[in-house]
Amino acid sequence: MFAKAFRVKSNTAIKGSDRRKLRADVMAAFPTLGTDQVSVLVPGKEELNIVKLYAHRGDAVTVYVSGGNPILFEVEKTLYPTVYTLWSYPDLLPAFTTWPPVLEKLVGGADLMLPGLVVPPAGLPQVQKGDLCAIALLGNRAPVAVGVAAMSTAEMLTSGLKGRGFSVLHTYQDHLWRSGDKSSPPSLAPLALDPPDLSEEKESVQADPALQGDLRRLTLEGEEENGEVQRMCGEKSLSEASEDPSVRGLNPDPTDSKTLQEQMDELVQRCFLHALKCQVRKADLPLLTSTFLGSHMLSCCPEGRQLDIKKSSYKKLSKFLQHMQQEQIIQVKELSKGVESIVAVDWKHPRKGSILEGGEVRTIIINYVKRNDLVDADNKNLVKLDPILCDCILEKNEQHTIMKLPWDSLLTRSKLKIMYIRSLQTTAHEPDLTRYLYFLEYSHTHLFICLEKLQPVYQVTFPGQEPIVKKGRICPIDITLAQRASNKKVTVVRNLEAYGLDPCSVAAILQQRCQASATVTPAPGAKDSLQVQIQGNQVHHLSRLLLEEYQLPRKHIQGLEKAPKPGKKK
Repeated sequence: MFAKAFRVKSNTAIKGSDRRKLRADVMAAFPTLGTDQVSVLVPGKEELNIVKLYAHRGDAVTVYVSGGNPILFEVEKTLYPTVYTLWSYPDLLPAFTTWPPVLEKLVGGADLMLPGLVVPPAGLPQVQKGDLCAIALLGNRAPVAVGVAAMSTAEMLTSGLKGRGFSVLHTYQDHLWRSGDKSSPPSLAPLALDPPDLSEEKESVQADPALQGDLRRLTLEGEEENGEVQRMCGEKSLSEASEDPSVRGLNPDPTDSKTLQEQMDELVQRCFLHALKCQVRKADLPLLTSTFLGSHMLSCCPEGRQLDIKKSSYKKLSKFLQHMQQEQIIQVKELSKGVESIVAVDWKHPRKGSILEGGEVRTIIINYVKRNDLVDADNKNLVKLDPILCDCILEKNEQHTIMKLPWDSLLTRSKLKIMYIRSLQTTAHEPDLTRYLYFLEYSHTHLFICLEKLQPVYQVTFPGQEPIVKKGRICPIDITLAQRASNKKVTVVRNLEAYGLDPCSVAAILQQRCQASATVTPAPGAKDSLQVQIQGNQVHHLSRLLLEEYQLPRKHIQGLEKAPKPGKKK
């Protein structure tokens, strides 16, 4: 509801009679709150304002603000607590848990789907369709979203935890939260609850054996997931992870050697790309550049960092957007005097492939593991698998059996879903793999790499020439001997072009040195490829030409063993 900016209609101080009525409404809506707690939530003498606003979809909303923070909002005569209130009263609503990467989707306006739930060992809270619920992240009981259950708990279990679970109304980091002091959720440890007595639930579903099976299965899965949760919540510092012998020798974090201005340039571009990808839609255009910055780019800034264009090399938003327009990503126009708007976005802006070496691939994987503290505390040769790694690497039948993997297995697993890295090509910077990788991770596309699954390319470099880069695997130069008419032998050479050699030039050189005829013909079965054919067994001359003069590696030439053997001395 508050994923986009809202329009304020009025903001007035509450009257004494309205204050008393609000307390009564709060006690009726949330009976678990005691009188003292209601008095603290709705103070008697401190300033309390009523803000009437219209959400971006046109919903009329009444917001109650105390101490500068929105504490409650009312839609169609129904009261809802904000996250600020839930941080003070985390047990006010039935709470469901999801994975941390899901939060960004919720902030963007998405509802919470049932596959995103984490089932605790105590089972899911018992709710009915339409009940107000809180949503927290794994490892922290402080709610980050408020929503309405789209189905009852029994229906959730019957569905096998598939489908839409909650209609999300308000989240941490949305525009309602931004109207307050923008504080972060407190760290609240999850409650240690014993598994409930399922006798009552069994009686209610006794007539449905399939549902009983679902309950048993989900309980077991919950126990397994809880074991993984405990492993994931182990504290481990990056400094300890860097001491891992399997991590040594890798490149450090690329941001360490960059100036503050360079880091801010990267942050500006990350937030810009992420805002275009996840928040701005075609229907939003034309979009004021000031709105784009305040309502979209700033919300895409990672937690713990502050976006400040003045500290970047661009200094001004207009200059940065002009640069992005030169890159043909967006089009900016002055629709009214002194006011610029983004009028078009190239949603299919081309990206250029980056060539990766094995060491670079290892570095990216290791950096992800270090950033997320996934090195096992007891055995540093093992990596704990978070939900993203599980989804990308493991088969479905391994999801609840494999919790950790050795480093070598992590780097070579062949079941990863995204195998090709592309980085944004700009005129100001060379392709920056780390920047684009961060953009993909931060937008929860979550890029991971497998050495066995990367699209192979090869590069051939000659002195004074631009490197030649081609897709696929490079084929060796192939030297064969063949029989022709009158039982004469001929030497055939293929794949010279792959190494930047001109078959016609090679044929001319061999014809002169071998004093034998040489011809150039199309290579059978190979499109746009030529082969050189020389009379006689000329493998010895070919060997000297390719190895000594052209200095090609021996491993890229096959057939050298076919050279004629020297005759016996008399």
